[in-house]
Amino acid sequence: MASAVTAIALATGGLATSLVAAPEARADSWRDKQYWLAESGITKAWEVSKGANVKVAVIDSGVDAKHPDLKGAVVGGSDASGAGSADGQKSIGSKPEHGTLVATMLAGRGHQPPKSTTSPGATPAPGPDGIVGVAPEAQILSVSTWLGSQNPGGKTDQEQIPAAVRWAVDNGARVINISLGSTSPEWPQSWDAAFLYAEQKDVVIVAAAGNRVGGNVQVGAPATIPGVLTVAGLNREGAASIDSSSQGISIGVAAPAENLIGGMPGDGYAEWAGTSGATPIVSGVAALIRSKWPEMTASQVINRIVTTAKDAGAPGKDPIYGYGVLNAEAALKADVPETKVNPLGTVADWIRIHRRGEAAATAPAAEPSDSPTSAPPTLPVATVPVAEAPSQLDSAVPAVVVIGFGLLFVGIIGGAAFQLRRATRNPGNVPEEPETGVLDKVDSNGT
Repeated sequence: MASAVTAIALATGGLATSLVAAPEARADSWRDKQYWLAESGITKAWEVSKGANVKVAVIDSGVDAKHPDLKGAVVGGSDASGAGSADGQKSIGSKPEHGTLVATMLAGRGHQPPKSTTSPGATPAPGPDGIVGVAPEAQILSVSTWLGSQNPGGKTDQEQIPAAVRWAVDNGARVINISLGSTSPEWPQSWDAAFLYAEQKDVVIVAAAGNRVGGNVQVGAPATIPGVLTVAGLNREGAASIDSSSQGISIGVAAPAENLIGGMPGDGYAEWAGTSGATPIVSGVAALIRSKWPEMTASQVINRIVTTAKDAGAPGKDPIYGYGVLNAEAALKADVPETKVNPLGTVADWIRIHRRGEAAATAPAAEPSDSPTSAPPTLPVATVPVAEAPSQLDSAVPAVVVIGFGLLFVGIIGGAAFQLRRATRNPGNVPEEPETGVLDKVDSNGT
């Protein structure tokens, strides 16, 4: 199973070539391009929450905390690759810009234009320039990984992902954003414990479905792991993106994935596309919910997002849109019945059912013993009757019977012989035979 995940990559696929750097930004040139803020109901959701006091871990290529729009947003980090910086803020891997793009879309604060002044003691607010994230008051934990090319740090994808998840959970993440995918729906067994750990610690994990243009026609791990909120991509018209979204039964919700805007390491910006960008939009909404209702469970957060989504495609849940198109305003304002069940399942149940069968199938054969033994008997031991010597009485009875019948036989023969001699000497006295109805009586004189 460990070799099943053959190509883990950041979920921009081939669309990374659409990145266009821009060294400077103004509100009218970049902020206005964030169409999803209004169209997905995010600006209306801000009337309820902006994500304060919620930590969101971005497991990616590293986040540049010095970007103008991330000032004060990154509060911690770590490196899972062995090739990054200890604080997770060094941009690494085949797409080093990726983590900063994700982080700015999730929790960007924007920035003030040059020469502007802020009143002392004023409450920080998103600046008018640059990128403002879906949860502009949330806090970012940057966990850097090296994906998409050979890691000089020596750690494989299969080692980095579970280590990153565990670190995020242990350091207070309430939401984990994983904008990466693979070409296989299966995941190595080494991931089980980490994702189960996050589930048991009540952490929401949001993952990208992957992109068709990147070779992922079907959703790949980790987006196939039960309980993970998998995000599909929409085009600018709000329909399923042909290039920017894979399909699969694990999809939970769909969000914008084309014509996106994000921050680049340094102080630049870029247009980009892919479910990598749709995922932080949904993670941001999860942070808004967890900020508004801190006691709400991860299952309830996910349920609130998927049940308030606008149905699209085939009626009900389908493998292209999941439960529907993200509606952030409804997710924050609608009356949603509480539930104790994650509508996307649980990894605990999956492990109990599926790994048990694998363990039985792959268990090594038992070592043969020196002297084979048979199974214990299930029937009582058979008994053989023991012969007993006959008693004197038992022996005498048969002898008496035989002698008696012998004497009787001799007597009968003797009596018959005696009668025969008498009949020969005195024929007149022979008694008349009874009439049989067959022969007439014969007269001995011939008359």
